[in-house]
Amino acid sequence: MRFMVLVKANEDSEAGVMPTTEMLTAMGAYNEELAKAGVMLAGEGLHPSANGKRVRFDGKQRVVTDGPFPETKELLAGFWLWEAPSWDDALAWLKRAPFDGGTEIEIRQVFEDADFGEAFTPELREQEQKIRDTVATSGRG
Repeated sequence: MRFMVLVKANEDSEAGVMPTTEMLTAMGAYNEELAKAGVMLAGEGLHPSANGKRVRFDGKQRVVTDGPFPETKELLAGFWLWEAPSWDDALAWLKRAPFDGGTEIEIRQVFEDADFGEAFTPELREQEQKIRDTVATSGRG
């Protein structure tokens, strides 16, 4: 099972306050454990929303809005993509994360091919596999 782990933004992350050496050290050790266990597939921190943009889709129109965005509680400061055998395992890993101070983390299961049932035809499965192969060989996946 794959899981997207979403690190919620807070006032500090939105203000561009960088982590301390101690936090970077702790997070590096945690990420190293995740990687060695084969759990971590990807993970990165994100710049504040002041450096971001939102695109709203309305028919054929695309409206771009520059950050910052007002609702900090709805913003992300970083993410991981994990693979774990179960929800329990993923939650056990998450509970070990070196956060404190009210940091909020959201974890959600990533859809797998089987979740789409009959709507995911053999042709669509083949197309999806070609995309995965392309991403894997591009060195960016």
